[in-house]
Amino acid sequence: MTDRPTGSEFGDGEPVVRDKRRIDPDTGAARDTADTSAAPAPGAQPGTPGTPGAQPPRDPSDLVGPSAQEALLTEALKERTADLQRLQAEYVNYKRRVDRDREASRELVIGSVLTELLGTLDDVGRAREAGELEGAFKAVAESLERVTEKLGLVKFGEKGDTFDPRIHEALLHNYSDEVDGPTATMIMQPGYRLGERVLRAARVAVSEPTEQLPADAKADVPAESTDDDADRSAE
Repeated sequence: MTDRPTGSEFGDGEPVVRDKRRIDPDTGAARDTADTSAAPAPGAQPGTPGTPGAQPPRDPSDLVGPSAQEALLTEALKERTADLQRLQAEYVNYKRRVDRDREASRELVIGSVLTELLGTLDDVGRAREAGELEGAFKAVAESLERVTEKLGLVKFGEKGDTFDPRIHEALLHNYSDEVDGPTATMIMQPGYRLGERVLRAARVAVSEPTEQLPADAKADVPAESTDDDADRSAE
């Protein structure tokens, strides 16, 4: 059967008949039976929510053009790069701090051990000056000195050194015409240091020029007195 509308579908109230046969009776060809009821309403865009054939919402980046996507990717790359650089800087600072603390702890331990050995080194020095350092005792003493030197122990304090209160401890003081300034004229006990750290100051006798002698003290010193007499007076 064929549709034979005799007026408006909604106007005159007459029935409307639709031919849904799959084969056209006139030509014998198959008809397109696709359901057109799912077609979007006039003015509606395909994929719009609430309309037939709508697709689920897409990622916002899919709704922008290639230039905008490239800008978003570039910004994300900058943020990740900044995070990586910050983490790397924090790690480098942490490693430096750990290495510095480890080295400081090592020097502290070595310094404590060497400080306990200073008395023994003093005994070795006195034995050497007295000519008693010989035989097996000499070999042991020299081995001990080599080990302490290898650990960084440095001996200082020589006769004629300029007096420095940071590394010298003055036990005696006198005046002499043979010096131009405060000078260590006698080493009573050598000093030792480890790196920049002074483990023990050198104990010395200090002499100053005679012109620095106070006026009242000069009057008490006879003109013919020697330097030894001046030393005794100062003592």
